[in-house]
Amino acid sequence: MSTAYEPNPADVTASSAEHRAKVAPGEIAVGVVVGRTSEYFDFFVYGIASVLVFPSVFFPFASQLEGLLYAFTIFSFAFIARPFGTALFMMIQRRWDRSVKLTASLFMLGTATAGIAFLPGYETLGGFSILLLALFRIVQGVALGGSWDGLPSLLALNAPRDRRSWYAMLGQLGAPIGFLVASALFLFLFTSLPSEDFQGWGWRYPFFVAFAINVVALFARLRLVVTHEYTAALEERELEPLGTREMLRKQGYNIFIGSFAALASYALFHMVTIFPLSWIYLGDTQAISNVLAIQIVGAIIGMGGTVFSGWIADRIGKRTTVATLAVLIGVFSLFTPMLMNGSPLQQDLFILIGFALLGVSYGQASGTVTANFERRFRYTGAALTSDFAWLFGAAFAPLVALGLSAKFGLAYVSVYLLSGVVCTLLALRINKRLEND
Repeated sequence: MSTAYEPNPADVTASSAEHRAKVAPGEIAVGVVVGRTSEYFDFFVYGIASVLVFPSVFFPFASQLEGLLYAFTIFSFAFIARPFGTALFMMIQRRWDRSVKLTASLFMLGTATAGIAFLPGYETLGGFSILLLALFRIVQGVALGGSWDGLPSLLALNAPRDRRSWYAMLGQLGAPIGFLVASALFLFLFTSLPSEDFQGWGWRYPFFVAFAINVVALFARLRLVVTHEYTAALEERELEPLGTREMLRKQGYNIFIGSFAALASYALFHMVTIFPLSWIYLGDTQAISNVLAIQIVGAIIGMGGTVFSGWIADRIGKRTTVATLAVLIGVFSLFTPMLMNGSPLQQDLFILIGFALLGVSYGQASGTVTANFERRFRYTGAALTSDFAWLFGAAFAPLVALGLSAKFGLAYVSVYLLSGVVCTLLALRINKRLEND
């Protein structure tokens, strides 16, 4: 009489440990950096083009300020659409699998980006060109929401306990790297081409590059997430998609706290990247090529700050790091009117100091309160928390900051940043009290 095979618990434990050993944190980090860099590059290409190109190509009927504000309005659409993309593609993943979800979302992102590259301007299509630009921007947001692969959560859970902040920082490096590459490409085209050629066709080249980078990033990430080792690791950690409605009903408070806990960092994000470019472009206080060059230097400083954040947070704690940087961002905001209304050197200092603060704060902005989620809620919870943090903190930053500053003065940029600081400190305080109760 045969008996069913009963696995030895020691064998099961050894097998599970073997799976985890094969998925080294460093290997996960490479996938995270590649994926995030490609996504940020897409968004920064669009953001820079919103200042240098879109007002004249798609809104030639408006004044320079109005054209910038119209472009920034459409800029925000991707952030509004992003949570809907997360919900849609979580459903796709539950229906099919992670590889289908990731392939479909990155295909959408690349298609929308290439669509912008081929899009005729207002002089050819009239108002229809604006509608298509808005549509492509919305598709970018939906696709970005769907590109969540769970690797940052897996990285946080697999990293050594005493180095989790260091490994969390690695994923955040995608932002300054993506901005550096986008700025360098625009600087090269802006200085190499006559103005008419740049406005006519030169600006389209970065969007083609973005499409190519998306293809490379897709294969790099698929190589990781569809392997047996990664699938097993994700399942062992219960990093599987849940319905958005269930997630909001059961863990909505954690998503809300997490979204606001890093708001100071997200509010600063576009204040040192897109806003200074638009303010200087509008005021014509220095050459745009100089601004792009300074922002490249700022991105390098931001990378250094991001790396430093991992070192310091492992010693004083992630929450203390985020809170301390929020206070420093608040102090920095008070000097915004003086610096941005000052000489080119003062404006450059605003950008460079802002990037240094951004690097350290944003380096630890991811998953500030993710540990609050029950394990089975982490996959969807981390994605939605990031979506809403971008929506609340960064989506309308260039629009609000430029609109209010042009009409009432740069003091409103200080108010905007200070509001993010207050939200961050309150959210961290609430989170600490919840943990103690």
